[in-house]
Amino acid sequence: MDGQRYISPYTDFGFKYIFGSELNKEYLISFLNALFEGRHHITDVTYQNSEHLDEVVYSRRAIFDVYCTTDKGDHIIVEMQNVDQDYFTDRMVYYSTFPIREQAKRGDWDYKLNPVYTIGILNFIFDKSSDDVHHEAKLMNVATKEVFYDKLSFITIELPKFNKKEDELVTLYDKWLFVLRNLSRLMERPAALQERVFTSLFRHAEIDKMQPNERRQYEKSLFDYNDINNSNVKHFREGKEEGLREGKEEGLREGERKKALDIARKLKAAGVDDAVILATTGLNEEELKLL
Repeated sequence: MDGQRYISPYTDFGFKYIFGSELNKEYLISFLNALFEGRHHITDVTYQNSEHLDEVVYSRRAIFDVYCTTDKGDHIIVEMQNVDQDYFTDRMVYYSTFPIREQAKRGDWDYKLNPVYTIGILNFIFDKSSDDVHHEAKLMNVATKEVFYDKLSFITIELPKFNKKEDELVTLYDKWLFVLRNLSRLMERPAALQERVFTSLFRHAEIDKMQPNERRQYEKSLFDYNDINNSNVKHFREGKEEGLREGKEEGLREGERKKALDIARKLKAAGVDDAVILATTGLNEEELKLL
C-alpha cells in the first residue's frame, strides 16, 4: 500500500466504503443517475439487507455488495466482480430472484412488481465479441426482437475496456468509470472532476483519514484482492506459456508433415514404388493418393 493515497474500489471493503454507506449515499445516487443517463432520476435510496439465505433445504447464501431501493420503488443490486467465473450470467439471474420474491405480498395480490436491476461492475472482459463497455439485457420476444418484460434488467460494465483519458471525459458516467478504474492509482483529484460529489468522494477515499479499524479492514481486503489478482496473473502466464509450447510443438509437427509431403512428391515423380514412399516418409495411403 506504499505510495497509495486513495482506496481501491476493486477491493470488497473499498467498494462498500464508497457505495455502501447510508452517510455517503450521495455517491451511489450520483453513480446510478449517471448510469441511467436520464432514463431515471433517483433522488434517494434506502439500503436493504445485502445478505440473503435461500429458503430451501440446501440453502445457498447470497451476499451482495450493495442492495437498495430507490425513492420510486426500484430494486437495485450492485456487485463488483474481479474474477471471471463459470456461469456468471446464471449468478446474476440468481441474484435477481431475491428482490423479486421480496415483493410478494400476503393475502390477495395482483402480482404487480417494481423494476429490478442487477448491475455487475467487472474487472475483466466478459464479452470478447464487442468493444462496448456497457451492456444491458432484458427479456426479449425472440420472434419480434422486442422487449417482452421491461422491469427486469441485467447491466454489465467492463472496466478493462474503459480507456478514456482525463481530457476525454465528457459525461458524468465517463467520470464515474474513470474514478472506478483509476482511483487507487491517483495522487490527487483530476481537474476534470470538478463536480461537488467528486470533491467529497476524494476526501472520503483518503486512506490516511480512515479510522484505525477501517484501515485494518481495508488492508485485509487489499491483501485478499492482491492475492486473487496475483493468482490470476500466474494462471494467465502459465496458460500462455502452455499455449506457446503447444503451438511450437504443433508447428514442428506441421513442418515435418510438409517436409514428408515434399519428399513423397519427388519420389513419386521419380517412379519410386508407393510402398517404398510410405515406408520412407511415414505418410498414409490417403495422403499419398492426394499427391
